[in-house]
Amino acid sequence: MSSSKNLLHRLTKTAIIAALYTVLSMVVAPIAFGPWQLRISEALTLLALAGFDEIYALTLGCFLTNLLGVLLGVNNVGVIDIVFGTIATFVAAVLTYRLRNVTFKGWPVLAAFMPVLMNGIIIGLELAIILGDGGSTLIPLWATFGLEVAVGELISVMAIGLPVWKFLLEGKLFNVE
Repeated sequence: MSSSKNLLHRLTKTAIIAALYTVLSMVVAPIAFGPWQLRISEALTLLALAGFDEIYALTLGCFLTNLLGVLLGVNNVGVIDIVFGTIATFVAAVLTYRLRNVTFKGWPVLAAFMPVLMNGIIIGLELAIILGDGGSTLIPLWATFGLEVAVGELISVMAIGLPVWKFLLEGKLFNVE
């Protein structure tokens, strides 16, 4: 494949993944934002196991989702979520990729746990700061919101994402670097 065709292929793949993440998020927009959130699109975070193009695609998809959510008024956290939600996705995706070779019976469980952990920590803190009173309730709210976000992530990533990833891998639709 020539250099320009390879670049076009990579950009196309990035655009498709980012668009898919955004569309899946917006379809369930009422439950995709806030303390109790279930973003079905987070199942796609395991695509980061395949490489850096997918990491960039997921990050772009999260950015677009949070931006569109703010513009449409369904993301009540606001502009801060565009920044910190995108950072959470990027950090989780990089850690997912870095832990891709750590498996349990052929399943990348530790890598898959990274979006759960990072979103629980980062988005939980973001929600505690934005929705809290700024006083002594910060830590309890952080723990509460972090747990609530993590539960949604567990469902999306572990219950949906891992089986889908295994299916895609076995079908050889994605090559793991």
